[in-house]
Amino acid sequence: MSFPLFASPGSVVFLDDDPDYLAMLQLLAPAAWPVRFYLRPAHCLRQLQQEVADWEADVWAQQEIIDRWHRHGTPLIPQILQYWAQHGARRYGLTQVCVVDYSMPLTDGLQLLDALRDWPGAKVLLTGQADEQLAVQAFNRGLIAQFIPKQAPDISRRLVDAVTQLLVATCQRHAALWRATLTPVQNAMLRTPAMAQALAQWVAAQGWVEYTVIGAPFGILGRNAQGQTGWLQLEPHSGLDELAELAESVGAGPSALTQIRQGRQLMAIELCQALGSKTLPAMAEAFSLGDDDSLLGALFAVPGDVVSSFAEWMAEQPPRFIQI
Repeated sequence: MSFPLFASPGSVVFLDDDPDYLAMLQLLAPAAWPVRFYLRPAHCLRQLQQEVADWEADVWAQQEIIDRWHRHGTPLIPQILQYWAQHGARRYGLTQVCVVDYSMPLTDGLQLLDALRDWPGAKVLLTGQADEQLAVQAFNRGLIAQFIPKQAPDISRRLVDAVTQLLVATCQRHAALWRATLTPVQNAMLRTPAMAQALAQWVAAQGWVEYTVIGAPFGILGRNAQGQTGWLQLEPHSGLDELAELAESVGAGPSALTQIRQGRQLMAIELCQALGSKTLPAMAEAFSLGDDDSLLGALFAVPGDVVSSFAEWMAEQPPRFIQI
């Protein structure tokens, strides 16, 4: 288990030629998922093929953020905030998972998925009892991420679990970009099972629907569905003395310095520097992450409104319906 370095909301597509089965899928899909339902394979295929260019543009936008940081020292945090503000609606509409029925009269599901080899999302195949061997072969060829038998008694749970996991997995291409901002020591800290579990639980508790892990400064910039943004500052226990020295240089008093050295509070110095703030950086209560005290965290609010939140985008979407 490792903690994903990047997460972003995305859409889910279901394709089945049986309107009654699609209606059932509409009922089981969680309300938080942006979902589209297709009865006609040609319509579904055309939509996903059109998204390939948008996927590439999104990856390129993030790569440019990191390149500007590498080449010119442009701070990452304000760039990410600008990226969220400018590219929200386009990103949320990208399909991250496509669930396709194998048996359809005009084409089978594998033929359609084979035509989507350039599409970077995750593919799930729904199979009948006679189709499972074909599904196994498709999985072994890397054509699909998972297959689920339609006759499985717990298909609702299995389908929701599979899509939930794949919504995370499809962000790994982006995560590979952001790993370049981490030092080897930072990367190793985040990859321990205890740390990964602690961070995953913490992010879920905050209700963050999207976030990015960065190494300069070290922390996680995230926001909830309403667009409220926070910064989880990560500080190795071994770096508390250095943080205290920085705090002293920006005018922190003796009491604040003692709190920092003892690991009771952290100061958001690098956050303020990245945002260009001239005021005394805020202090926040520190807490341990993982199974020891090697890494501390503290949550800080990020000032300013970020437009194009996920909740606003969802509110603009039409009610769920089966597309013919």
